[in-house]
Amino acid sequence: MVHNTKVAKRRGRPQIRPDEETRRLVIDAARQEFHANGYAGASMARVAERAGVSTKTMYRLIPTKEELFGSVISERISRYMLELDEEHLDMLPLERALEHILFTYGTLTLDEDTVLSLRLVFAECDRFPEIAAAFSELAIRRTTESMEAWLKRQLDRREIEIDDPSTAIGMLRGMMIMEPQRAVMLGQRRPPDRAEIAERARYCARLFLDGCRPRRFSGQETTGSEQRLGPTR
Repeated sequence: MVHNTKVAKRRGRPQIRPDEETRRLVIDAARQEFHANGYAGASMARVAERAGVSTKTMYRLIPTKEELFGSVISERISRYMLELDEEHLDMLPLERALEHILFTYGTLTLDEDTVLSLRLVFAECDRFPEIAAAFSELAIRRTTESMEAWLKRQLDRREIEIDDPSTAIGMLRGMMIMEPQRAVMLGQRRPPDRAEIAERARYCARLFLDGCRPRRFSGQETTGSEQRLGPTR
C-alpha cells in the first residue's frame, strides 16, 4: 500500500509580519507624511514607501486617506486612554488622581506631534472638514469623556461639589493646557518638558479642588449658590 506523503503547498508569498504590526508601521509612516506635507499634499504612495510595504497591502489595511488620518489620531488617543485605568485612578487619593489625569493629558496635548496635528487641522479644515470632524470625535470627545467620567465618580462619592461636570471639565482642560499650547503653536516657546507639565498639573489640580471640595472638609459654612462650583441655573 502506497501512502501519499506530499504536503500541500501554501499558495502565494508567505506573510512576513502580522497585519497589526504592518498597520502600526503604516500609521507611523502616515503621521510623518501628514506632518511633512499636510493633508492635501500627503501621498498614499509615499506613506507605503515610508512604511516599507506595498500599496496593495496598505490599501487592504487602510483604504482611504481620511481613514488613515483618523487612524493616526486614534492611535495616539488610545495610548492616552491606557494611562487612565479606572481601577488605578480610584486607588489614588483625590488630588493625586487628578494630578495624574492632568499630567497625562498635558503630555498628550502639549507634545510636538499633537501641536503639528492641530496646526494641520486648523490650516486645512475649511477644505477638508472631515479632518476636523475626525479630530473632534477621536481626540477631543474621547479625552473629554474620560475626564468627565472620573469627575462624575467623585461627585457620586461626594468628594466634590459641582453643578455641571461638563462645564467644569472644559474649564479644567483650559487651565491645564491653553496658555502653553497657544505659545507653542505660535512658535513663542518650545513644548514644555515632563517636569514642567507635572508641576503645572499639581498646581491646576490643587487650584481646581480647592474650589469644589465640599465645605465640610474646609470647615467653612456657605449657603445657596456659593456651595457649588458651576453656572447659575
